[in-house]
Amino acid sequence: MKLLILYGTTEGQTRKIAYFIEAILHNAGHLVTIADTTDEPPSPKDYDAILIGSSIHMHKYQSAVKHYIKKHVAHLNQMSSAFFSVSLAAASGLEDEQREVQKITTDFLEQTGWKPLMISQIAGALKYTEYDYFKRIMMKMISKKEGGATDTSQDYEYTNWDEVTKFVNEFANKISQKS
Repeated sequence: MKLLILYGTTEGQTRKIAYFIEAILHNAGHLVTIADTTDEPPSPKDYDAILIGSSIHMHKYQSAVKHYIKKHVAHLNQMSSAFFSVSLAAASGLEDEQREVQKITTDFLEQTGWKPLMISQIAGALKYTEYDYFKRIMMKMISKKEGGATDTSQDYEYTNWDEVTKFVNEFANKISQKS
């Protein structure tokens, strides 16, 4: 099957997840194209299925991802598709945080009109070593409030790779059954 993976990222964790997904699908025998939505991503028309991922920052998804989806929504809604949302809130054990990230996703999908077959909330990463001084302090305060890591001399990855693998395999099984 010919698959397209598109992503939008700020700090690179969504890109890392997208390439992990690509490896799983490639190893399963699929032809996979991967692209960043800030480049010139291909149209979904030449593909059998698509996975689109975006990180959440300041309660919003990447604008390039939103633009791509709105531009191609008619075709996206006619093909097998999945959305993976990447945020630190997905790692939170707090119900309020989980509800908030679900609301952001639901609102985003309503705004774009896209109806993906599957949606996955994936925990991101704290990249303290890449932040400027002010962002490092802000993220440390947020992390402390959430009971997370506060040592700013290192980065912390919260992505559950087993859950990502499970999501991808489930999507691959669903699209294989449809063909």
